[in-house]
Order: sequence, then structure tokens, then C-alpha cells
Amino acid sequence: MGYGIIKISNNKATLLDMGVLKLAAKKDAYIRLQLIHKKIQELIEEFKPHDFAIEAPFFGKNVQSMLKLGRAQGVAIAAAMQAGMTVTEYSPKKIKQSITGNGNSDKEQVWKMLQHILQLNIAIKHYDASDALAVAMCHHFQNTSTLSSGTIKIKNWEDFLKKNPGRVRSKM
Repeated sequence: MGYGIIKISNNKATLLDMGVLKLAAKKDAYIRLQLIHKKIQELIEEFKPHDFAIEAPFFGKNVQSMLKLGRAQGVAIAAAMQAGMTVTEYSPKKIKQSITGNGNSDKEQVWKMLQHILQLNIAIKHYDASDALAVAMCHHFQNTSTLSSGTIKIKNWEDFLKKNPGRVRSKM
């Protein structure tokens, strides 16, 4: 399981941490799920993120692999929700499209573009970590309007009023 954490300041993303949680295949499936939950809780506690984005499951031919992946994602989502975070899922194609402009890019192309965007001069050990970083950047790109000088998109009128109290006028 990969993870990537970014900080946004003045609409500029900075890498805080990325890595992988290596889980031994021989360990009990439920212990692996517990380790995922614990790692997500630790990351939330350490970095106090505002949002949680995850790659949506893709449909493969191996039903057992899909079941295991779904359980792992469910545990990660539950840990984020338990911490009161908003959860957003992105398809693999959407993630690649937002990073490279091509929804069919390979992992190496995505990593090279992330290095360029974030001005990283580090080698990648596991593409699971760069995939997770790509999800974080995709989430940032999806929630930031390039036309509005980096302001966060408004979800509805209630959200607009909450974020813009000075723009509300009462009729008299």
C-alpha cells in the first residue's frame, strides 16, 4: 500500500512524505488489514491532513485479488472517516490524466511528471508510493481552479456562504 502526503501553500504543492507499507503475504489477512488501519491513523495523527483521496478500485480478472483490494481500501477509508475526513475516490485513468495529460500513461511517465511538478530530485523505490502521490496531486488539481487564482471550488450555495461571509448582504 502506497501513501503520499502533500502540503498546499499559496497554491503550491510540497511533498511532506511518501512511502509504502509492506505487508508480508504470509501474515493473516485480518492482521494485514489491522496494519493498514493503524498506518493510516498514524499518518493522520502526524500530518493532520484535511482531505483523504484514494484510487478507486479498477476491475481485474482475478476476483480474489479484487476482494482483497476492496477490503484494504475499505479499511483505509474507514480510518479516514473515523478521523472526520472527507474521502474522495479517483479512477486510475483520471489520476494519470490530471498528472500527465494522458489517461493511458505508464507509472514511469507519471513519476517523471510528479518529479517535474514538485521539483523532486529523488529516486523512486516503489511505484506504489508514486501512485499514491499522484492521487494526492490529482485531488489538489481537481479542487483548485486555475481561473480563480487558486481558490477552492465551491460545492453548493451553503458552502459558498460559509467560505465567503463578507459577500453576504441582507436586503432591507
